[in-house]
Amino acid sequence: MDQICIRAGKNVYELIQDGGFTFDMVTTYVGAASGPRWLVASGFDLSLLENKVLGNNLPVVLAGSSAGALRLAAWIQPEPEKSYQGLIDAYISMNITRDDTPAEILQSLKDLIDSYIDDDGIPFALVNKNYRLAIITARAKRFASSDVRWLQGLAIGMGFLCSAVNRRLIHKFFQRVVFHNSPIPPPFCLDSDFRGQAVALNKVNFKYALLASTAIPLAVAGVRDIYGAPNGTYRDGGFTDYQLNQRYSGGKGAAVTLMFNHQERIIPAWLDKGLTFRRPPERYLEDLLMVYPSDDFIRKLPYRQIPDRKDFKRYVNNPLARIRNWRQAVTTSKHLGEDFLECVESGKLRDIVKRI
Repeated sequence: MDQICIRAGKNVYELIQDGGFTFDMVTTYVGAASGPRWLVASGFDLSLLENKVLGNNLPVVLAGSSAGALRLAAWIQPEPEKSYQGLIDAYISMNITRDDTPAEILQSLKDLIDSYIDDDGIPFALVNKNYRLAIITARAKRFASSDVRWLQGLAIGMGFLCSAVNRRLIHKFFQRVVFHNSPIPPPFCLDSDFRGQAVALNKVNFKYALLASTAIPLAVAGVRDIYGAPNGTYRDGGFTDYQLNQRYSGGKGAAVTLMFNHQERIIPAWLDKGLTFRRPPERYLEDLLMVYPSDDFIRKLPYRQIPDRKDFKRYVNNPLARIRNWRQAVTTSKHLGEDFLECVESGKLRDIVKRI
């Protein structure tokens, strides 16, 4: 049990200490926009999937942006474990070079999505009985929507300065747009703090929404005019929701938001990464149960390092080394989900969990 750390917000911590936590209380599972770091979450995801512990009472909302959306989109496919494994293999094998243009990288991401999501399976995915997918994207405003690199950079720089003053000012540059397959918008979309728009997923826009959520500004071209959504250029959902920047539970009863993160610090939006003082508002954390890898686990990884987007540059002349290291990270993480399940089932959770 020394491979994972577990922290809980005020409400969930009290629930656990009273011995009242069950997986049926999990109403939302969050996938952070963590780039290649998501690979260490793969064992956790697959354990939850294979043991079918979520969504047995009521459907669970799977809310993700960027790499988190890629992960969770596999959960609702007709053969989720096979789809998820296909994502792992295709993602690790993807090769990005220093000469690739934003349009070429967008095409690589499109090929990645096509490799693990079958078009014929999308209608079945959209009516999944256990899970409801919520793909978070950011619709660029003003010159943040430009394909001209220096204009994008200027918009991001201005967005950073404005966000540093007031976290809400990021919405001047990016509008949160959530694509979902729920009968009605997910509860968090109805919160007064939501500041965005909810759009229904369908067979036509499913892959485009997923592609848009992974379109990192500057590096990847944006996705324009997604069917059923407001016209505009859509980019990486991490700009508004990097790790956790919502109260997903809606604050109702014993509703728990579960998240596997790659680190202890919770970063609300992408531009907050450099603002060490920035964290989500306290009320967003009250219903959160977060699991993250321990220092002991990280020491077992190649070079004691979690996979990172910088690895594409670091190993640009030796992609086989990157692929080998990333595969080893996936193998090392396989038991993390089982550790968590055993912790809950044995009752050890009460002794191990700490307050956020």
